[in-house]
Amino acid sequence: MSKRYHIAVVGAGPAGLSAAGRAAHYDREAGVSEPSYVLLEGFNTFAKTIQKYQKGKHVMDEPGFLDLRSEVGFTAGKREEILGVWDEALAAGINIRYDSEVVAIEGEKGEFRLKLGSGDVVEAENIVFSIGTQGNPRTLGVPGDAESDFVRYTLDDPEDFKGETIVVIGAGDAAIENAIALSDYNKVYIVNRRNEFSRAKDGNLNAVLAAINDKNRPFYCRYESGVAGLEMPASPGAAGAIVLSTPTGEERIECHRIIARLGTVPPRKFVESCGIVITSDNPEAVPDVDRHYQSNVPGLYIIGALGGYPLIKQAMNQGYDVVEFIHGKDTKPADYPLLQDQFSGLPYVMDAEDVLDLYQQRVPMFRRMNPLAFRELIIESRIIVSLPPAELARAPQGGERSTAFVAAGEPLYRHGEFSTTFYTLVEGEVQLQLEQDGPWHTIKPGQFFGEMSLISGRPRQGDAVVSADAILIETPRRIMVKLMNSNKEVSSGIDRVFIMRALQAAFRPQLSLAELGDIAGRVETCQFKAGEVLFSEGEEGDCLHLIRSGTVMLTRGGANLVVNQNHSGELAGQMALMGAPKRRDTATAAVRTETILIRRPEFLALVGSQPEHVATLQGRLSDVLRKSNRMASQPQAARAIGFLMGEGLGEATNALVIDETLCVGCDNCEKACAETHNGISRLDREAGASLAGLHVPISCRHCELPHCMKDCPPDAIRRSANGEVFISDSCIGCGNCETNCPYNAIKLSYAAPKKPSLLSWLLLGRGSGPGEPEYFTPSAAAKDAGKKAVKCDACMGRKGGPACVRACPTGAAVRLSPEQFGELVEGH
Repeated sequence: MSKRYHIAVVGAGPAGLSAAGRAAHYDREAGVSEPSYVLLEGFNTFAKTIQKYQKGKHVMDEPGFLDLRSEVGFTAGKREEILGVWDEALAAGINIRYDSEVVAIEGEKGEFRLKLGSGDVVEAENIVFSIGTQGNPRTLGVPGDAESDFVRYTLDDPEDFKGETIVVIGAGDAAIENAIALSDYNKVYIVNRRNEFSRAKDGNLNAVLAAINDKNRPFYCRYESGVAGLEMPASPGAAGAIVLSTPTGEERIECHRIIARLGTVPPRKFVESCGIVITSDNPEAVPDVDRHYQSNVPGLYIIGALGGYPLIKQAMNQGYDVVEFIHGKDTKPADYPLLQDQFSGLPYVMDAEDVLDLYQQRVPMFRRMNPLAFRELIIESRIIVSLPPAELARAPQGGERSTAFVAAGEPLYRHGEFSTTFYTLVEGEVQLQLEQDGPWHTIKPGQFFGEMSLISGRPRQGDAVVSADAILIETPRRIMVKLMNSNKEVSSGIDRVFIMRALQAAFRPQLSLAELGDIAGRVETCQFKAGEVLFSEGEEGDCLHLIRSGTVMLTRGGANLVVNQNHSGELAGQMALMGAPKRRDTATAAVRTETILIRRPEFLALVGSQPEHVATLQGRLSDVLRKSNRMASQPQAARAIGFLMGEGLGEATNALVIDETLCVGCDNCEKACAETHNGISRLDREAGASLAGLHVPISCRHCELPHCMKDCPPDAIRRSANGEVFISDSCIGCGNCETNCPYNAIKLSYAAPKKPSLLSWLLLGRGSGPGEPEYFTPSAAAKDAGKKAVKCDACMGRKGGPACVRACPTGAAVRLSPEQFGELVEGH
């Protein structure tokens, strides 16, 4: 005889424990003699994933802005402490059945039948799935990646390994925690296939960056790297090797073992056998649920990691909320007040949950997201409402998360501004240019813009002007990067629009969106490492490259003879399709570069639809040829450009270059820098490379895609609208920017003491005078505050521009962008 329950909770992880705890609360309130619920666990213990955490692991309670709702306690702490609290909660009266794996579900709401592996049947009116995503681990995908002593996919106790070299693959929380724990006794490399740890919790992000920057810890990171191959150990206990594909080529690392923490494959087959629909073919996709966590099967609810929310606190809150709903309570989620505040300035009266549903349905890109992930994106974004200028002054000014108001008819951003936020339009219109003085395009509700700068790192191209009564969602770059990394459908959708708009900007085609989309689907996206060749001088060409991000240098007659440079949004190799198929130059990626490769049929379709623009393309090509030929006739100037490119100035937007034929070594540039920045110079004139009278000192270049901005825990490194990369007061001195900067342009320093007044120095001889070097001993207060990152900010906001340039008596010091290098070397 099967037992019948009001609620069957499947899976005794954090979400399941919380759901069962709330159900137990209702039973106690009702004073029932038999439990109305059951918690079914397939293993012989609860929270098996957390039980498998490494010993002593610190478990975080993020997100910090959410309160916990649960009858079962949880605060940040060691794994053992948390498991102890949950064990006590179970002992206090939660109806749990261990070794009760659910193998099949039949029936419908009110009459579900859960078949167990033992052959028993449990009947339930409602089912709460909290089984997580613990299926088979995702493997490395190269020969030799089967589970072995050399390749492992879990780590129980880091202290089992000592004195070894260990490579940890992955950039999530588990990989970070394993790598840090192992580095106490071993030399550790952590391999991140992306250029930042965008998926990590804040605590783990801080911890991994601190480890990378700790010169006393044998902890190393390889960014933008993947596994190219494995070399298995010759005998048990011997070292093998892993071969990585890195931005600069392949790297072989000898190691004793590899810990791969690449996540797991959700139990899709079982989930779908229960009638639950997963709409995406993506192996990582999770089922769609409504705001009450109900799946397409009425009465069957999905919470926790299987629903797209792996964080413990979020999962436990969902366990509480879903039982509340089943018991007829319309309880608002814990984050509801945050959403209410964000939507407070909207010009209509709607419940925050209804606004959320409306916006997700209105924007096609958002429909591809799990509703809970969309909820998180909104909480991290800013809601913008445009008002007529007369009404703007009367608009309420709320807190940091409240609705923001802007003036209708004014640009959200202007051409040339450096910003990377991403905009989604939900109501109204926005007039958008894709290039300076280019045609205007109307952005309608459901569309997005801002992806060009988000992906390329280049300044905004053209203006974006908002109409009256428009409503937009402005999402920070780091949130969009996280979303694009975790949701392939969203990423591919944004990428497709990027390609279409890049084609529109370059060729101004008179094509329908369907026709343009067809061409966008046929072009090819290419990635090139620094130094990799796109095409070679003398070969027959049948394509051109539209540069998506990075810099391409064109050389002729030798690798160091640079005759031209191309940047994001520009064409390279178009001569092959516009006159002479034989390549005149060699195109090489100056830095890591992405391009859109366009072959002849697609090129002809683009230019054929807009013959009036062909003359513009020909004029631009003529300018390129004249410049290239002029540089080719001046080998010394071409070598100088090659030198500057070799020093990494291809990714600069504002680089300091010194003409050594004019420099008298007075160091006024350094002194002026120190005087302008509280006694600490951001410039080392003598250091750096030189060639043919050109010197590149150690100073910030304000890179196109700043390396220093990657994984800044407090988001302290910002970029002004004019392009200056600067460090805000929120810097915590972690040193990650110093490590990430390939040009040694950032240092950590204590705050310098305030300089005495001019009269105090003149009359009493106190301190150092104007222009004198500052050798200071940090004060106790400065030591307590700790060292903070220091770098050039290009004298942002100061009249007259950079002090180093203004103080140079001979005009030797100049600040310029790569587009100006030709003028510099030709006049040298």
